[in-house]
Amino acid sequence: MNPSDKDLGLYVHIPFCRRRCHFCAFYLEIARSDRLALFHSALVQEISLYRRQESLNGRALQSIYFGGGTPTSLPADQLAALLALIRSIWPTAGTAEVTVEAHPSSITVRDLTTLADAGFNRISFGAESMADKDFVSIGRFGHVQDTTAAVQAARRAGFRNINLDLMYGLPGQFLPDWIHTLESLMTLTPSHISCYALTIEKETRLAQDIARNCVPPPDDMLQIDMESAAERFLTDAGFSRYEISNYAKPDYACRHNLLYWTGGEYLGLGPSAQSYAHGIRFGNIADLEIYAACLKDNRLPITERTLLSASERRRDALVFGLRLLRGVPRQAVTAAERDHQIDELIAKGLLDADHDRVRLTSLGRRYADTVAEQLF
Repeated sequence: MNPSDKDLGLYVHIPFCRRRCHFCAFYLEIARSDRLALFHSALVQEISLYRRQESLNGRALQSIYFGGGTPTSLPADQLAALLALIRSIWPTAGTAEVTVEAHPSSITVRDLTTLADAGFNRISFGAESMADKDFVSIGRFGHVQDTTAAVQAARRAGFRNINLDLMYGLPGQFLPDWIHTLESLMTLTPSHISCYALTIEKETRLAQDIARNCVPPPDDMLQIDMESAAERFLTDAGFSRYEISNYAKPDYACRHNLLYWTGGEYLGLGPSAQSYAHGIRFGNIADLEIYAACLKDNRLPITERTLLSASERRRDALVFGLRLLRGVPRQAVTAAERDHQIDELIAKGLLDADHDRVRLTSLGRRYADTVAEQLF
């Protein structure tokens, strides 16, 4: 496929939160008015620089995704203005998926109406759990009722495509608690649910608390049981598991994230944002001060740039494609010259194959990072 024929997405990274959750290792800043203003000014300049370069060659955006952090740390009218600016610069498909992430505890009905009226048509709430007790050990502020109220308000504002992010294997969370969370979500009728196993990242507050024996570490076997329970429950509720961590009602798979898993191209804006276009992977500096200084000097804040060879692109297509439940065509394995590694992974029970496709087994989905490492 010619790169110009591939779907194209735009990702806007807004690296602010009211406070950092204990499990979070991402680059972010605590939202303060002066830092928000510095970021907004720099982001507008970054958009302007890309406009001058005509970097997307007139191709229409199929998806726009405002992620973070917490994008709604910026005022809703400012987010609306940024979306309008983006659409004035880059052509956008009439059916484009336009997503904004939001924290349920820090968004109002008025905010949601402003966002929907501006053209955002998909919203993703970080619910994490539907039990208040689970929030304490992970440092997540707010209450379960905030999620319920936010989803109801989003529907009134006009959102029909609503995702809820969940985490399982939280300290003190047991299988009945997890099932209760899943059952509680069904009353909110989301169109998409993401289920992530808690992982412990180095140098996070949660890693420190575990090292001090303040909270217990994740139980691998319990997380496996929780994953299996989620798949059974959500399948019975009409969701399809289309990627390792993601479930969707029919026609509601996240089109932006599918770009990452199917070799699509995307431009990332904002500190630490990553991009892939024209066979090149590149990323922005993960530092707001340097990011803003570069743009003030009319320089893009790119710190790394890698031109992938044809064989590296085929390898990436194989590795990322295996995250999808449908797997990859058998010829993709041969094209990536990974037949030997695939055979080894099949022998270990991590992959399954038929004449047409190769896919992760249920065991392989639990050890997807191990599979990826072997294929790299």
